[in-house]
Amino acid sequence: MSKTDYDICVIGGGAGGLVVAAGGAALGAKVILVEKNALGGDCLRYGCVPSKTLLHSARIAQLQRDAARFGIPATQPDISIAKVMDRVQAVIDTIAVHDSPERFRGLGVEVVFGAGCFISPTRFEVEGRAITARAFVVATGSRPAIPPLPGLDSTPYLTNETLFSLQEEVAHLIVMGGGPIGLEMAQAFRRLGCEVSVLERNGQVLPREDADLAEVVAARLGREGVRLQLGSTISHVSSVPGGIQADCKDRDNREHTLRGSHLLVAAGRTANVEGLGLEQAGVELEQGRIKTDRRLRSTNRHIYACGDVASPFQFTHMAEHQAGIILRNVIFRLPARVEQKVIPWCTFTDPELARVGLSEREAREKKLAHRVYTFPFQDIDRAQAEGETEGLAKIVTDRKGRLLGAALAGPHAGELIHEYTLAIAKGMKASDLSSVIHIYPTLAQINRRVADQRMKEGLTPARKKWLQRLFGLRGS
Repeated sequence: MSKTDYDICVIGGGAGGLVVAAGGAALGAKVILVEKNALGGDCLRYGCVPSKTLLHSARIAQLQRDAARFGIPATQPDISIAKVMDRVQAVIDTIAVHDSPERFRGLGVEVVFGAGCFISPTRFEVEGRAITARAFVVATGSRPAIPPLPGLDSTPYLTNETLFSLQEEVAHLIVMGGGPIGLEMAQAFRRLGCEVSVLERNGQVLPREDADLAEVVAARLGREGVRLQLGSTISHVSSVPGGIQADCKDRDNREHTLRGSHLLVAAGRTANVEGLGLEQAGVELEQGRIKTDRRLRSTNRHIYACGDVASPFQFTHMAEHQAGIILRNVIFRLPARVEQKVIPWCTFTDPELARVGLSEREAREKKLAHRVYTFPFQDIDRAQAEGETEGLAKIVTDRKGRLLGAALAGPHAGELIHEYTLAIAKGMKASDLSSVIHIYPTLAQINRRVADQRMKEGLTPARKKWLQRLFGLRGS
């Protein structure tokens, strides 16, 4: 390329874009960051931060109701949705300082606000200003997918972008979608005193996960009063006095009507690719996202993409990983490649459900020779002490015991999954986890105990007799 204005032009100030901008500037690159709204992106303002803050408030409310289980008098919390949302906003404001334009300018990043687009394969224009760069990074994120549901365009509804601005009380929340966002918000609002109904067209919640693990979450939500309507679809919605009406069909095509005060659409995500001039830049799309290779280069080799706009794994931690891959390619010109297999994730319901690697169902679908081992949380002493005994750990191995995947449905699953993530990334076997000392009493002991199941499986009666003869043992 001929001489350019910048080393890196980052388009989008969400998680991935901010990591590229800050990292590039720290390494000595001349960086410009273009954002049309506010820095921080979906994770800070509408996703991870507000949702986990809301979930924590809801958990405190539920602990008050359940206090008798722990030998303390139970109380019925007096909850104001407005006050809870005020705390959510306060947490956002506290964290937003780290993503402020002033901070990034202090790091040496030029920050420009405005909507822009590519006007050629080598130029990006914003507010009438043409920008050239050695590398462009598109990190424009995603937004809630809005299904073409009859009546929805004339019916008030919520998404994760509007939910956390609520100030009025919610009598009955209808949730369209039983995925991670839908279930997390369903449990949160139920614990905050609202009636909640979840409509999921599949036969189980969290359809990407194994059924036995998803059922742990579904069972808890059901006991707490969340009404799960599985195999149900909404055919039409409309406004009615006091709220909304959803006309539904169940898995047997029987019709029924559901009325609520609010509707939350949690039906997936759509990549933000419109209005960027990608065609003029020679950037192709694939399944609605920017098509990239393992180095995260688009079909225009000088334009990279990271985060939700490019990845099927729409997680903040994945965007940050991809940002690091881009920096290695752009700054050091190393052929770094994005991780595609060892990617952990967690649904932050209570109990949590976390996974990394292959599920049992995926191993079967790939026709891989595999074994599955499980261990229940109820047999972990720390879980008993804390009254959090629901759920299990589950590992999938090949015939030689090498870990292919792991999942937990239970307390702090999102923390516990990282031991498996490292083990799978390093090609370890279940026996490697069995041989490592785990502190007692901790929940992490479940990671060793489930791995022990493979070792015990190998201790057949015939092998036991062989050991007795070999070592002169006299047990029965």
